[in-house]
Amino acid sequence: MATNIGMMDSAYFVGRNEILSWINDRLHLNLSRIEEAASGAVQCQMLDMTFPGVVPMHKVNFEAKNEYEMIQNYKVMQEVFTKLKITKPLEVNRLVKGRPLDNLEFLQWLKRFCDSINGGIMNENYNPVERRSRGGREKSVKGSSKISKSLQTNNMHHPPVATSNKPAGPKQAKSHGIGGGSNSSAEVQALSKEVEDLKVSVDLLEKERDFYFSKLRDIEILCQTPELDDLPIVVAVKKILYATDANESVLEEAQECLNQSLGLEGYEEEGKEEEEEEEEEEEAAAAAETQT
Repeated sequence: MATNIGMMDSAYFVGRNEILSWINDRLHLNLSRIEEAASGAVQCQMLDMTFPGVVPMHKVNFEAKNEYEMIQNYKVMQEVFTKLKITKPLEVNRLVKGRPLDNLEFLQWLKRFCDSINGGIMNENYNPVERRSRGGREKSVKGSSKISKSLQTNNMHHPPVATSNKPAGPKQAKSHGIGGGSNSSAEVQALSKEVEDLKVSVDLLEKERDFYFSKLRDIEILCQTPELDDLPIVVAVKKILYATDANESVLEEAQECLNQSLGLEGYEEEGKEEEEEEEEEEEAAAAAETQT
């Protein structure tokens, strides 16, 4: 099992849209944002699908909204991790805050882990909607598509009659207006192509952003090591990491702080004085040659 996955693994280059599609397709949900999975319920059910019977789903609260409720879900998840001997640390305090990057990183790891089990083959006999139920009563998940699907089914069997009484004039006029231009189809195709290109660009930018964020996060964690916390170089790096604005002088301030800590400031001043003296001597020699 791929429990230990490094930050350079391809798992952490999976985009937000792909993660959401993975969750929605497997669990029959309709999540639109990563932070909607911050309660930990989705992750518990993903583990339940991958390892049937290991997760006590009756303890998982899909309606958790407060942090203390979410923490209970993560306790269930930690128990499952212990059973499966998964060594991945759960940063519960960060995940329950609902910050997108923290939750995205954990879901990226979870996808990679689940895909490593049985080649990522989905259990066809698994019913995610039924497993989310408690005592026969369906527990709704934020973004669940159950209601919309039932409405679609009802509409298929019982088409709404009231819509036939609505005036069709404006709608017909609109449809005629769309089809009136000979170039409308080409324009729609061009715009659709542009939208697709923009989506690809956004996904690439998100991957690049997440990549560099993970690098900075690794540096921050290293700098927070108690044994290194007071080292001059670590203090200088923290000064740059925690700068609150795009100030160009931050690097200079960090360098100055580092020089002072290492006692290099005096050497630099002595070096400048020696350079000035050499320049003066050269100027004096040049002046003497001119006079002769």
